[in-house]
Amino acid sequence: MTRDGSGTTADHGDGEALLAWYIDAGADEAVSEEPVDRFAAARPAARRNIRDAVRTAPAPGPAMTPRTRALPQSHEQTFDNARQLAAGATTLDELRAAFESFEGCALKATAQNFVFADGNPEAGLMFIGEAPGADEDRQGLPFVGAAGKLLNRMLRAIDIDREQAYITNIIPWRPPGNRTPTDAEVAMCLPFARRHIELVAPRILVPLGAVAAKSLLGTTEGIMRLRGRRKIYRTDDDREISARPMLHPAYLLRRPAAKRETWRDLREIRRDLAGTGS
Repeated sequence: MTRDGSGTTADHGDGEALLAWYIDAGADEAVSEEPVDRFAAARPAARRNIRDAVRTAPAPGPAMTPRTRALPQSHEQTFDNARQLAAGATTLDELRAAFESFEGCALKATAQNFVFADGNPEAGLMFIGEAPGADEDRQGLPFVGAAGKLLNRMLRAIDIDREQAYITNIIPWRPPGNRTPTDAEVAMCLPFARRHIELVAPRILVPLGAVAAKSLLGTTEGIMRLRGRRKIYRTDDDREISARPMLHPAYLLRRPAAKRETWRDLREIRRDLAGTGS
């Protein structure tokens, strides 16, 4: 006995009647008790097609030789290279060429210009900041933007023209966005800055700002404690140079009230140049 789709009971006494009933119900295809993977039959043909395509594909040309790239140097190797390049320069022109060719500072890749120095290297007065800004990067000269114009006015206040001073930075490439240089960037450029000071041999060295003062004088003291005090800068060839750390002009633009302390520092520099400083 079985029940049809209408819910009534049907009596199928033989196989023919049962088969006829299945056909009437729409079951017109025989199935086995195990599931059949109907995609399996197509797979061998697909694999054969792929193999045939590989066999009939044109032969590849000669293999491309990968471009040889030098392994990055370690920080120690890069620093040693900087020292060797700097030490090998015997003139300012040679130092400029060696520094400009140096590849160990990533800032070189983002800067527009190499900013070396400006002014008179025979003046006896050397100012050294941390790095160029946007205006300096465009013009290729240090301290020509707003901070540079303030520095010019500061010098004129003690009767010194820009041509009576020598002006540079520790780093000759502008950090993106005028950010503060990292310790690693300063360290890689410091051998060139130190050689720069040796070749100029100023009577008075003026580090401008915290980065220049701390890296050149080898101290952790802040610029507020360093400014207003005479320090001794010792060159790599064991010469002593009088140093007068001073606030960076860019800081004075942000904090005009600090100009009073800077004016005192400038007068001390003027006395030192005249040979009347204490």
